[in-house]
This record gives sequence, C-alpha cells and structure tokens, in this order.
Amino acid sequence: MAIHFYEGDLPAGLNFGTSVAVDSETMGLNPHRDRLCVVQLSSGDGDAHLVRFRAGAYDAPNLKALMADPDILKIFHYARFDVAVLHQYLGVDTAPIYCTKIASKLVRTYTDRHGLKDLCRELAGVTLDKQQQSSDWGADTISEEQKTYAASDVLYLHQLKAKLDIMLAREGRTDAAHAAFNFLAVRTALDLQGFGATDIFSH
Repeated sequence: MAIHFYEGDLPAGLNFGTSVAVDSETMGLNPHRDRLCVVQLSSGDGDAHLVRFRAGAYDAPNLKALMADPDILKIFHYARFDVAVLHQYLGVDTAPIYCTKIASKLVRTYTDRHGLKDLCRELAGVTLDKQQQSSDWGADTISEEQKTYAASDVLYLHQLKAKLDIMLAREGRTDAAHAAFNFLAVRTALDLQGFGATDIFSH
C-alpha cells in the first residue's frame, strides 16, 4: 500500500478510472460547525490519495471536478454525511454515488451491524483499526497513524461494492439501491437545510 499526501487539492492528471472510493475526515459530525479536514480517495488499486485542507482554504478545482464528473462513480460508506460535507465546504454536488452502508442495510437484513468495520470483517476478511477515528484532524501535522487510518477507510470500498452488488442482485434489490443512491442528493440538501432529524414523509 502507498499513501500519497497532498495539501489543498489533488495534482492534475491523476486517473482514477471509472470509479473512485471517497471518504472524509472532519472536526465533528455537524457540517455547519465542524470543518472538512481531509478527503481520501482510492481507485481500488491498493493505493490511497489524501488531500488535507487548512481552515478556510477550500479552492480545490481538481478534486471538485472529480467529484462532479458524471462518468466516474463515487463509492462511499455513509455517503449522506460525506456528500453533505463536500457540498458545504467545496461547494460541489457529488454524483453519481454508490453507498455501501445503504446497500448493506438493504441486503444484510440478518444483522443490525452496518459499520465499515463490520462490513470489512465479513465481506473482505479485513479487521480495521479504528483507534484514530476520534483524533484531531485539524492539527497542523497529520500523523502517520492518522494517514494510515484515513487510507484504510477507502482501500476496501471497491471490494465491498462488488460483494454487495452480488447480494443486491440475488435479493432483487438492485433497483431499490440505485433509487436510494439517486435520492441522496435530495437527502443531503435537506440535512443542510436543517431537516436532518425530521421525517418529512410522516403524517
């Protein structure tokens, strides 16, 4: 595994193929309050690319172009949060989207454990180390341990997608999954407008 670390944006000319795994690290779980610190990406080749952002410095034209490219599928785990954060800080509407957490909830109905660590253990045979999950991502220096943790969040998403796609097809829920993925743009917009905890479809 190689980890490539960049300040402020991806270098021009990077080729992620037709799909890229994406995750983000922030100062917390409130997109309005907790700033974006790191975006990590992988093409599924075992390498990870990490882009670190300083406070207020979000001019990243190469990363924004990648996120908005209609020909490149963006694979997330819990896309609802990451897509909202990317919109809040980079001003980009990410599409198209695949979310392994949504796919898991649609087909792994035999469990209530849909975290990335659980998926990696069952579907990829990998145990993730989550020790750095709550570390300070806004620090002046990102540690090697933080970099390794951030990379691990994207290295296996292509593999998980492949396994989940088989399960979705087997259970006849592929169309439902894609409809849910397509709805994420609306769901994240509602979250950013303050409707995150409101079920607007209820009576």
